[in-house]
Amino acid sequence: MAKARTHAHPDTANDVVENQEHSAGKPAKRAKRTAAGVKKGVKAGQAHDADQSPSPSQSQSEAKSKSQGESKGQAKSTSQTKNKTEPKSKNQVKSASQQTKSKSQAKSAGEAIIHAHYGEHDHDHAHSHPAPGGIYLFSPSGAVTDAAALEKARTRLSSLGFRTAVDRTALAVHERFAGTDKQRLAAITRSLKQKHPVVMATRGGYGLSRLLPFIDWQAVADSGKTFIGQSDFTAFNLALLAKTGACSYAGPTAIYDFGAPRMDDLTAALFVEAMHGELEVLGFETEDADPVDARGVLWGGNLAMVASLVGTPYMPKIRGGILFLEDISEHPFRVERMLTQLWHAGILGQQKAILLGRFTEYRLGAIDNGYDLPAVVAWLREHVKVPVITGLPYGHAKVKATLPIGRKVGIATEPGLAHLVLEERH
Repeated sequence: MAKARTHAHPDTANDVVENQEHSAGKPAKRAKRTAAGVKKGVKAGQAHDADQSPSPSQSQSEAKSKSQGESKGQAKSTSQTKNKTEPKSKNQVKSASQQTKSKSQAKSAGEAIIHAHYGEHDHDHAHSHPAPGGIYLFSPSGAVTDAAALEKARTRLSSLGFRTAVDRTALAVHERFAGTDKQRLAAITRSLKQKHPVVMATRGGYGLSRLLPFIDWQAVADSGKTFIGQSDFTAFNLALLAKTGACSYAGPTAIYDFGAPRMDDLTAALFVEAMHGELEVLGFETEDADPVDARGVLWGGNLAMVASLVGTPYMPKIRGGILFLEDISEHPFRVERMLTQLWHAGILGQQKAILLGRFTEYRLGAIDNGYDLPAVVAWLREHVKVPVITGLPYGHAKVKATLPIGRKVGIATEPGLAHLVLEERH
């Protein structure tokens, strides 16, 4: 089994920054295994032609026993905070280096079990995804309220092998925003001209929607930078895709994930592997998934932001896609209302699959009378007639995958498990 290797990025070879660069903390070994949509004998570093790629069926992943999730009937008491989709313990989620252990080691109900599958790499040739050597941190949305958390994020990213630079207005404050609209637009422009290959949002919040008409989207695409963020950053992800077809990432942000009191090791590992292009298949447990075996463009993000773009030039026109959605602090009836908007607009019915991530931190009331997210999912299945897969490890939660928006991926399910093919090799 081949060992992981860090590849220096030419843009950052001579960079001088405050944080000392360290080797990426990657798993020492890669498992030789065949996963959904990945054939035996595949080699890394080669892009798979869309018309010749295998269907993501016939998964050869290890047999796993399905852990029992929280029952649909377990509606909580009036006004009780809901967060049932978040994994209970990092120790009950498997990283790439733990994928050979039995899933029966998971201790409690409702745990998300994630299996990251990797291909064996030939290190005598250059990898198709050079390892990024640096990350530029900027604040395009809400104001940063904790400067210490941003510094903690820099330290942790350094420990993962990334040098960092912070935009000069990252800590600016204007009303609820990270600076005026003009300041935040200037930060986006600076991010295109600086030398770090990855550009990460410090946080979400609100503010990108009002900037969309003033961003030079072709310049963003032509810069070759890898943009990553979540929540409000969904507007940026989808506008870039709609305007140019360029890919970007939905994933961790500096403060929420790397500046938190405790950084989740799996979130960090998945981020590092995604940035190196070595995360081929993301397998996750699902207690409620329709049968599906399909390929399509992966797109989506925060549900409220996706819905807000309907009818605008910043909404991608994706037919036959794989749509993923998540949200925070939205009551199930509001989630349903936004889904109906996408349904009425003809968007949901055009997809090959809908992946539902975490919907966290909402409160039920007595008037709900048992109405909860499972009722929303049941309604979605009844009316949209598109396969729905729950349990995607993405959202406002400690454990989140790093997902490529705009890339063609594969999705396949089997009882209790789903496999999302992110990198196809041949």
